[in-house]
Amino acid sequence: MNILSITAGAAAMYCGSCLRDNALASELLRRGHQVTLLPVYTPTVTDEANVSRSQRVFFGGISVYLEQTLSIFRHTPWLLDRIWDAPAVIRAFTARSIQTDPRMLGALTVSTLKGESGYQRKEIDKLTGWLAGEPVPDVINLPNSLLLGLAAPIRRVLNRPIVVTLQGEDLFLESLPEPYRAEALALVRQQIDEVDLFVAVSEYYAGFMRDYLGIPAARIRTVPLGITLTDLPAGTRPRRDPFTIGYFARVAPEKGLHNLVEAYRLLRQERGLPPARLRVAGYLGHEHRGYLQDIERRLTGWGLAGEFVYEGTLDRAQKLRFLETLDVLSVPSGYHEPKGLFLLEAMGAGVPVVQPGHGAYPEMIHTAGGGMLARSEQPADIADTLQHLWEHPSLAEELARRGAAGVREHYGIGLMADRMLNVYREAAGLQAA
Repeated sequence: MNILSITAGAAAMYCGSCLRDNALASELLRRGHQVTLLPVYTPTVTDEANVSRSQRVFFGGISVYLEQTLSIFRHTPWLLDRIWDAPAVIRAFTARSIQTDPRMLGALTVSTLKGESGYQRKEIDKLTGWLAGEPVPDVINLPNSLLLGLAAPIRRVLNRPIVVTLQGEDLFLESLPEPYRAEALALVRQQIDEVDLFVAVSEYYAGFMRDYLGIPAARIRTVPLGITLTDLPAGTRPRRDPFTIGYFARVAPEKGLHNLVEAYRLLRQERGLPPARLRVAGYLGHEHRGYLQDIERRLTGWGLAGEFVYEGTLDRAQKLRFLETLDVLSVPSGYHEPKGLFLLEAMGAGVPVVQPGHGAYPEMIHTAGGGMLARSEQPADIADTLQHLWEHPSLAEELARRGAAGVREHYGIGLMADRMLNVYREAAGLQAA
């Protein structure tokens, strides 16, 4: 098939959606399909070989911001725009100055969702003009519902089916201040009919987004995540001394690091856990540095600072080495997560996981078999479940074995590619019919 897959960059952050989109495109290319992975906003950051068209970024983050705030930039020549649309320039600015906090982006989100009626019409013209000169794809895949403003213009130029992936955009939408949140939701719902099929990354999210956006159930398919398994360590390891608890996710309040830190304190000071280790890794945005500093101050006050380490953002090799040091991984987020790529990577590497029983976590853990569900993300509940694993090392070893085997059986990149190809072929058949 010839597939045009648009992927949304997330500045300098390793983004789960970017990693998924890139891994899928890479596998489809390996199988001989023609895939154009086209970044918008910023170049993508991936921890595997990046197969995107990184020499060109449409809807460049600098351009859309300038067009939103200064009307003169809505009319500047395209040739001039290419100065600040250059990937190197975008990377330099997004590393320091472009704000990605959804609370600051309400007006821009609404304008983008208005499509050709918004301030970024020139960016749509650039994209559709480029597409008109390229081979016509069999199907177009948009990375999330926040880009539905592109669906009608692209369909008009290419007359090909549109598939939209649903992979966590509700967190962004719910963070928008009013009146932008309500207006953005209304604009998304108004454009549902521009899409042939929606693809949710979990059964949980398929049901949630059906109700949240009003998508007819008959037009939603579920394609669970798939990960590259070739370099993941397959064997399990005996428990280490000291017992090591890990966290691998973006360092932000919605991901729940503070819950894990408080659970660790309970284990150490009230539950009899001997001196242990709490190892943390993941992207830390400028806006959340104070959040991490507050956590570090609390640990110091409890006398536990020497048992905690934040290791920063890790590339793939560093991530695999990090996972090999853990006895258990937990990311006790309050947000009802639709993905949880970190769970698959941990379980696939033979690390048991402990997660709250909401979002996509139950289906992922039940399917792969490599972890335990806590009653909630609250520290006492997380501590109870971590304590159970610590007190029953044979159970932890059994979960590690099940998880490594279960991820390989149910969550390999090849299976995700098979399922997505079925969706693409169905979408093409629906349009032909």
